[in-house]
Amino acid sequence: MKIHELGTSSARLGELGRRLALVRRQRGLAQEELAERAGVGVATLRRIEDGKDARLGSWLRLLQALDMLAGVDLVLPAEFRSPRAEVQGRRRRRTRGAPGETGSAGAQGVWEDERP
Repeated sequence: MKIHELGTSSARLGELGRRLALVRRQRGLAQEELAERAGVGVATLRRIEDGKDARLGSWLRLLQALDMLAGVDLVLPAEFRSPRAEVQGRRRRRTRGAPGETGSAGAQGVWEDERP
């Protein structure tokens, strides 16, 4: 199931916890072993795997212990480029004119980036 298709935060946390537990089991790790490697309490790991809310720091330590921390860069890249956002930003800049100007090109019929 895809995370973005789940309707509530609670459902998303549950799915993330289920996936974490799956990875842990596939790697042959007991909860106690992963918790120790990550430096988190076993109770914290159990809460996370049960889909309860957890601190981001705990998630990061668990991902590091599983050698999966690089995946965070896929979720939140250092540089995010959105062609749609760039076009919308250009439109906003283009339509903002000085007081008294009308429309995108202003009263003089000159685009903002063409002005001296």
